[in-house]
Amino acid sequence: MDGPVKRRYDTSRRQEQARENRRRILAAASALFREKGYAGTAMPEVAKAAGVSVQTVYKAFANKATLLKAVFDVTVAGDDEDVPIAGRDFIAEIQAEPDAVRKIELYLDHLAGIAPAVSPVQLLARDAAAADPAAAEVWAQMRREMLLAMTYFSADLLATGQVKPGLTADDVRDILWTYHGPEQYELLCLERGWSPQRYGKFLRDAMVAAVLA
Repeated sequence: MDGPVKRRYDTSRRQEQARENRRRILAAASALFREKGYAGTAMPEVAKAAGVSVQTVYKAFANKATLLKAVFDVTVAGDDEDVPIAGRDFIAEIQAEPDAVRKIELYLDHLAGIAPAVSPVQLLARDAAAADPAAAEVWAQMRREMLLAMTYFSADLLATGQVKPGLTADDVRDILWTYHGPEQYELLCLERGWSPQRYGKFLRDAMVAAVLA
């Protein structure tokens, strides 16, 4: 009887240790990517900063590009829980809101709040893509995921009946996707010094004017 109990205990302990190692690796990688850039960050440095072996890093993340994508995902979600963005409370709030303008306001409030953390990671992936095929695939995956998210958002806005006549779902999706790109944050906040709040209001006004009647 003691044997099975011990095995369950050992398995639970190993799983918790793996989760803790993953959290430490992600935190270390996030700090190093921001400080030294993608090309300037080496996996052994991540391991040292996280207090784990290099083998542990590679066991959790196949390569540096995979690690960058995981850093991005955790930054967007705010945690490493196994809950998709579509299942998060702020998405449910947007979907429940009947007014299209308010939907966009709620979304942009959220985006402006996370942009200072998320956009630099996106820009790291974009810049790394020019020299690293694995990073290029990660960047392409980020773009595909955002396009899919804006496809859902477009359908949600169209369902309100408040979208400009003549705009198709694809039109609305592409407009939202364009404004959502990290390039807007790069230009306005990083280069021109806008606050995230001003950036969010600009996007809100631009999206409303572009897609709503």
